[in-house]
Amino acid sequence: MHVPDGFIDAPVSVAAGAVAVGAVAVSLRGARKELDERTAPLAGLVAAFIFAVQMLNFPVAAGTSGHLLGGALAAILVGPFTGVLCVSVVLLMQGILFADGGLTALGVNITVMGVVTVVVAYAIFRGLLKVLPGTRRSVTVAAFAGALVSVPASAAAFTALYAVGGTTDVPLGKVLTAMVGVHVLIGIGEAAITAATVGAVLAVRPDLVHGAAGLTTPLKLRVGGELVDAPAAAPAATPAATRAARPGTALWATGLATALVLAGIVSFYASTSPDGLEKVAADQGIDAKVKEDEEKPEGERAYEHASAGSPLADYTVKDVDDERLSGGLAGTIGVGATVAVGTGVFWAVRRRRDDARAEQPVSPGQPAA
Repeated sequence: MHVPDGFIDAPVSVAAGAVAVGAVAVSLRGARKELDERTAPLAGLVAAFIFAVQMLNFPVAAGTSGHLLGGALAAILVGPFTGVLCVSVVLLMQGILFADGGLTALGVNITVMGVVTVVVAYAIFRGLLKVLPGTRRSVTVAAFAGALVSVPASAAAFTALYAVGGTTDVPLGKVLTAMVGVHVLIGIGEAAITAATVGAVLAVRPDLVHGAAGLTTPLKLRVGGELVDAPAAAPAATPAATRAARPGTALWATGLATALVLAGIVSFYASTSPDGLEKVAADQGIDAKVKEDEEKPEGERAYEHASAGSPLADYTVKDVDDERLSGGLAGTIGVGATVAVGTGVFWAVRRRRDDARAEQPVSPGQPAA
């Protein structure tokens, strides 16, 4: 659902940009409480994984495809504030390096694909956990439901922005029906991917799943090949507890390898059909202004993407003629760049938290943090 330049007018795009900047600022502050030495590397991996899976468009209806948005997955794995940052990093990398999603529409995309999906998914997820049994299965079920609803909610949010800032005159009822209808189907795929991924992480390192914290039923950790109860408080400095407290090196390496395979190899077999927004835009005439603009000579196009000349534009590597190799290299570069930028951002946020704690005065008789 990457909104390109030209679908939403400048004033609304600016307003959405202001909302996105505010959301990112709040998230940077909130993420300080969510990130530590274990979860900061995981957050960078989550951003890279979302980037990789977004390259895997899956068919949802005749001539239409969909892809992961990722807000629900990120919020449940690393927390809602960090989740907004994860999706924002992905959208920024896609816009700058791959000309995917308009740069003037970056605020729209962060608001619609990042903020809305995270807020809706995490609210539903937390609400369900209050009434479901405190088990890992409940976490997976709640993750499925939150992800399922977050996608049509995102589509409705785009429709709301289009209602006040659309550049073409299309009946709003038709846009809303078409957008929500197709994105309900895409939401099923989003929910399945989110539940499967959350369930997989829960199976090996439940202590790293933000949404699983505080379950009434004790979680298990795999230590030395055996499942043991996760500690409710700070573990003693035993060899087993020390291994359990590590930031999940094996999980991180496995996740990164999976993301590289998905983006570098599996993406070649993704559906080539237009995604939900592209299909609705073509069918309903939302993209009429953009199509008119494309008929103008180069240099006179108002909606030409600022990164159209990028050597990685359209997820291909410039001057590499082999289609499979070009797309695979672009995907691999994208995963590497996203994990590097994301991890750098999250480590910086985490260090900011540590610095703030170090500056706090220590009361007499209270140990230093």
